[in-house]
Amino acid sequence: MGLTSGLPLAGITVVAVEQAVAAPFASRQLADLGARVVKVERPGGDFARTYDTRMNGLSSHFAWLNRGKESLVLDLKTADGRELLSALLGRADVLVQNLAPGAFARLGVDLPAALIACSITGYGPDGPYRAKKAYDLLVQCETGVLAVTGTADDPAKAGISVADIAAGMYAFSGILAALYARERTGDGCAFEVSMLDALGEWMSQPVYYDLLGGPPLPRTGARHASISPYGPYAVADGQVFLGIQNEQGFAVLCQRILHRPDLISDERFATNLDRIGHDAELAAIINGVTGSMTAVALVAALDEAGIACAQLRTPVQFAAHPQLAARDRWRTVDSPAGPIPAMLPPLALGGREPAMGPIPALGEHTAAIRAELGSQHPGRSPVE
Repeated sequence: MGLTSGLPLAGITVVAVEQAVAAPFASRQLADLGARVVKVERPGGDFARTYDTRMNGLSSHFAWLNRGKESLVLDLKTADGRELLSALLGRADVLVQNLAPGAFARLGVDLPAALIACSITGYGPDGPYRAKKAYDLLVQCETGVLAVTGTADDPAKAGISVADIAAGMYAFSGILAALYARERTGDGCAFEVSMLDALGEWMSQPVYYDLLGGPPLPRTGARHASISPYGPYAVADGQVFLGIQNEQGFAVLCQRILHRPDLISDERFATNLDRIGHDAELAAIINGVTGSMTAVALVAALDEAGIACAQLRTPVQFAAHPQLAARDRWRTVDSPAGPIPAMLPPLALGGREPAMGPIPALGEHTAAIRAELGSQHPGRSPVE
């Protein structure tokens, strides 16, 4: 039985004219669910292949984003490349592309009526920013993420590619919706997802907070800007994060952890708005109690009291998280650099194991795909 047998997207063919993060993230989700994903790469390859060499010479970005795909090298500046792409699209169900603004349209490739064509752009197909280059950090700037992330003195970007990931996930969900619609109507469709719109949706709460006036949402580092107590607090061997969502939770904290029931009726801390206004004073009280405890002891006490909490972990510590181990969330996939670990994707339907196929070498499938299409222009990829 093949990797994709029984998976919900088995039998679906996706052509991904993609690079970097956003489109590869979307198409990898499709591959994990059983779709055949043909990744079309320029002769030099997706430039994410050379972002770093941390996975035994393989880029960590590329390893994350491109398992389970077939690599087809095409020079789309040539008639041969465009003819091959057109032939491939004639057999495909889905096109995903995130070339530079207008670049795919300039290829002049006709799209079949039943094809679902998803374009991922930086700022959308029209408007004054339509041709502007868009990279993750820059879109974080344009959407206001840096205005609400960091400390009072220094803005900070999110440590992961949130604009790319947001756009990739909306592309993925849009493709699934379009496939469902095509099952009922037989019609394909073309749609576009912009990084600005995708990350803008995620910024809606800060926008609402500031939109009608009043002091803007402050940058509060690792603390929550509008809920207190919520964030890092001192322990003898580092920090523990806790989150209080309501008055009942605050009362339990005061009684069970701080042993200060008088704080419940203290007018400085009577409501969340009061606590936000006196957050520094409240933090000093909490730190005065927790600062003499170890992280393990405090987390155990918080768990016993039913108070939400967390320990600050590094990426490597997260990889060894006891919850991941207990739930068997790691697998191994093949790659040009040898077997590498891979976390199971969050989405699994019907209990069926996701495909999680190998990570392809550049141009690994070029000859086979040309033969499959019966190309009259066999050519020769520089990597074959």
